[in-house]
Amino acid sequence: MTISSGQGWIGWPGVPMALLSATLFGASTPLAKLLLGEGITPWTLAGLLYLGSGIGLSAIHLYRRFLPSKSKEAPLRRGDLPWLMLVALFGGMLGPFLLMLGLASTAGSTAALLLNLEGLATMAIAWLAFKENVDRRLLLGAATILAGAIVLSWTSGPGGFSLGALAIAAACLCWGIDNNLTRKLSSADPVQITAIKGIVAGSVNLLLAIFAGAHVPTVPTMLIASLLGFFGYGVSLVLFVLALRHLGTARTGAYFSVAPFMGATLATALLHEPITLQLMAAAGLMGLGVWLHLTERHDHVHSHEAIEHEHSHIHDAHHQHAHEPECPVGEPHSHRHRHEPLIHGHPHYPDLHHRHAHARASDPEDKLNEHITHLPHRHQA
Repeated sequence: MTISSGQGWIGWPGVPMALLSATLFGASTPLAKLLLGEGITPWTLAGLLYLGSGIGLSAIHLYRRFLPSKSKEAPLRRGDLPWLMLVALFGGMLGPFLLMLGLASTAGSTAALLLNLEGLATMAIAWLAFKENVDRRLLLGAATILAGAIVLSWTSGPGGFSLGALAIAAACLCWGIDNNLTRKLSSADPVQITAIKGIVAGSVNLLLAIFAGAHVPTVPTMLIASLLGFFGYGVSLVLFVLALRHLGTARTGAYFSVAPFMGATLATALLHEPITLQLMAAAGLMGLGVWLHLTERHDHVHSHEAIEHEHSHIHDAHHQHAHEPECPVGEPHSHRHRHEPLIHGHPHYPDLHHRHAHARASDPEDKLNEHITHLPHRHQA
């Protein structure tokens, strides 16, 4: 398993955060299907889930401002706003609407496992568009997850793939785009990011649903949906953003792929859905893919170019910098700081400080030499 340098398990705390994020989101899928059974429309439910997330996290954000110990997170800056709006569009509006639309005609357990496609979409975009390192083991894991999704979404009727399954797949693509765009914001306060995303996306979805003729649900239904959105979307996304800092986009998406297994388990229990051979085969393929992701190891000599950015940090091996008098005391803390050029080797993920190019070499020794001598890479803060 990926592990260990002199600073401890490199998966900490990113992997536990990603897994807990996945658990909360996975559990929300069959519970959302129960609410659809109460007469609430998919568009309305998508709005309530994100609005509940936004309102709950906004309350937490405001509460923290009155605490004696202020938040140690970096605030959002003006340059972050375009990325935040795109995140709200793909992840807060299009994604949940397509998911709720698919849930209306798809078994809860099937829908839950199809959500594995989000991890696949996230990884593919991170690899192809943002040039994040993805090795053969991760690609093989992604291939088995895709095979499981195909098994799961194929129907015996003349239509082949069901429209509900295709809608869920489209939602996963939107969230894959959302996850990669969120990486641009991952150094900032995740509570602030998620609160704004929830308020904007939830309000727009809810208003559009009402204009489309949807009935306003009962107060108890709205409260339940909002509470579900707070944990399944809000708290889950905060943990996901924190995991992005430590693991990078592709690997966080890979760990997040455990979400559907929690959802499928709850669906079979709460919705009394049968455990079919198709479901078991898909779960086996997807489980193998997740295991391949979890057991990855990435360790080589690499160079850090000079970079200046702002985020919450402690004074570890990558943060040996001077402090101006106005810098906050105590750790962790957040302030703008500069990293000097550095060459070293240790197990790592493509976190905030390890988003570097990877040279191809014929053997490990050549690979080490290439990493020592290659031109400085570009970090993305």
